[in-house]
Amino acid sequence: MKAWSGWAPFPDPRKMEYIHAPFGPGVYELRRVDTKQLVLRGQGGNCAYRMTSLLPRPFGQGTRNNSSKRDYVYANLSQIEYRSCPCGTKDEAKKLEAHLNKNDPGVFPR
Repeated sequence: MKAWSGWAPFPDPRKMEYIHAPFGPGVYELRRVDTKQLVLRGQGGNCAYRMTSLLPRPFGQGTRNNSSKRDYVYANLSQIEYRSCPCGTKDEAKKLEAHLNKNDPGVFPR
């Protein structure tokens, strides 16, 4: 496993900004800029692609069954920042996410 990236503003697709995250396995975290509160954490076999599913269509890709997460991220783009951590395998990403969730589960705002 490599080190976490620095925190960066979540890209606004309306401005043609793109997510800079691993195109392979990895873990990502989103937090609010103003409070530094963790909003979401996840992992994927293609971390960058998985992160694009955090935006609603037509901006987001892939499938995500929780439209409230997509709507929240999109509505709060100016207050969301992210970081990512590349992993060697999808299994390693799952293990890292589980370890992080055990220590700090984070809360998706309701």
